[in-house]
Amino acid sequence: MSNRVSNTETDRVAERDPAEQNDERACCPECEGQVVHDDRGESCCADCGLVVDADAVDRGPEWRAFDAAERDEKSRVGAPTTHTMHDKGLSTTIGWQNKDAHGRAVDARKRSRLERLRTWDERFRTKDAHERNLKQALGEISRMASALGLAEPVRETASVVYRRAVEEELLPGRSIEGMATASLYAASRQQGTPRQLSAFASVSRVEEIRVQRAYRYLSRELGLRIEPEEPATYVPQFASSLEVSDETERLARELLDVATTAGAHSGKSPAGLAAAALYAAARLTNESLTQATVSDAARVSRVTIRNRYQELLEVYGEAS
Repeated sequence: MSNRVSNTETDRVAERDPAEQNDERACCPECEGQVVHDDRGESCCADCGLVVDADAVDRGPEWRAFDAAERDEKSRVGAPTTHTMHDKGLSTTIGWQNKDAHGRAVDARKRSRLERLRTWDERFRTKDAHERNLKQALGEISRMASALGLAEPVRETASVVYRRAVEEELLPGRSIEGMATASLYAASRQQGTPRQLSAFASVSRVEEIRVQRAYRYLSRELGLRIEPEEPATYVPQFASSLEVSDETERLARELLDVATTAGAHSGKSPAGLAAAALYAAARLTNESLTQATVSDAARVSRVTIRNRYQELLEVYGEAS
């Protein structure tokens, strides 16, 4: 009889809300003092010392990791969802290798079965025109981002921008490649890692003027809040391409800061100012750097570099 009563009480406690159970465990059943937890897995009263709970279950992993790469390597769950895939990475994927779980090659009968499975898997992953559109566009975004060396957050943001364009029905009458390139260009500016529009056009399958029109249409219809580009954001990538010294890069940033404070950057191309600042800084540090080399690396004309670097030096001289 006592066992039935105790079992019934245990079931009632288990059926109660976990928040209520936590509130009851926070108070000592003897003196109603505060219950504290220690590193040994014990819960005891801070006033009377009564051990309320012992051998608490550790619900964390049984392994340890000291950085993000090691944590991802030891994790036994699937990949996280991502907007860079049309199905957000939730569908299954059949590998291209004709091997079993032990790495042994499968026979001819199983190979033909795997080929049929891959075919049907590909068909089920893109069931309608909407998913086929997304798959093609997100594949283009991934390809162009890899060619330009853009980071993963830029790809995610570009995928979200393109998905918004599809939801707002902005695609009819416009090319998928143009809208995908415009989404990637907008994402790079939102993430603070801008590239020139000509750089995107060089890896895209559409002309630069079509990308520019698609970007203006996207930013207007979706209400994208994109801050104006700062010339200093172009300095690291140009300096890396030109392989200039740290002193030259630092002096180029200083030239741009002085020009920005004086308002001399208004109405001028940020990329042109950054290229001119690097050329002017190289002249001041006696580093061998020609206008032609800077023009090829920054995709800016020599006339722009020649005019802008003289303006930067004049503003810098007046401020000094």
